[in-house]
Amino acid sequence: MSDQSKSIVFNIDETTHVATLTLSRPEKLNSFTRTMHEELGKALDEIEKSHARALVITGSGRGFCAGQDLADLDFTPGAMTNLGALIDQHFNPLVRRLQASRLPVIAAVNGIAAGAGANLAMACDLIVAARSASFVQAFVKIGLVPDSGGTWLLPRRVGEARAMGLALTGDKLGAEQAHAWGLVWNVVDDAELESVAATLATQLAQQPAKAVAAIKHAIRAGANNTLDQQLDLERDVQRELGDSHDYAEGVAAFKEKRAPRFEGL
Repeated sequence: MSDQSKSIVFNIDETTHVATLTLSRPEKLNSFTRTMHEELGKALDEIEKSHARALVITGSGRGFCAGQDLADLDFTPGAMTNLGALIDQHFNPLVRRLQASRLPVIAAVNGIAAGAGANLAMACDLIVAARSASFVQAFVKIGLVPDSGGTWLLPRRVGEARAMGLALTGDKLGAEQAHAWGLVWNVVDDAELESVAATLATQLAQQPAKAVAAIKHAIRAGANNTLDQQLDLERDVQRELGDSHDYAEGVAAFKEKRAPRFEGL
């Protein structure tokens, strides 16, 4: 199954159950417009209603995403360039949606990921970066603060000192350094990015879906929970998963020394 529009292309492999969503404004480094946000939301609706069990987000051309397309904002004298409204209407819902998704979400970052584009990548569960990839918190260069979750996501990935340095300078962070700092899961040759991301997504799509969703939730909850709260959460989730079909199948497969056949139940 596939669909495409002017700025978003997506397809769902019915065999692997992997959805691939491509930001497709290569002439503008896939920077966001309001129309692109609307198309992206509709694509995610279709993917979430499908049988997809993993999602890869990537960009077309020589970049992942350069953030907000400033040409889509009105800077004429007296015009209301209400950035807060734009963030509330488009960027924040997208970040919340990706973080809350039941699917494991992989960002396959090719080339530049700047501003909200860098933070879109961090809103995904895992980042696989091409060696040409770079991450830039470009906001300070136009007098803004990192948004789209940047001030929350970045220090949790790289630590406060490095996050502060990246945000205050707006310096470019290369893929290899991003990997060393824990920002990305893996760095691969540019020519291998698509296949490596697809292989990882296929692996995740074969995992027990309820456990995948629960792992995502538990790890994110742990950022704000006390140890006692987190221990209770783990107990409660484990109790629920212990009654699932896939837990029984996983145990049976282990005892029978065969590959499990998880059904997401």
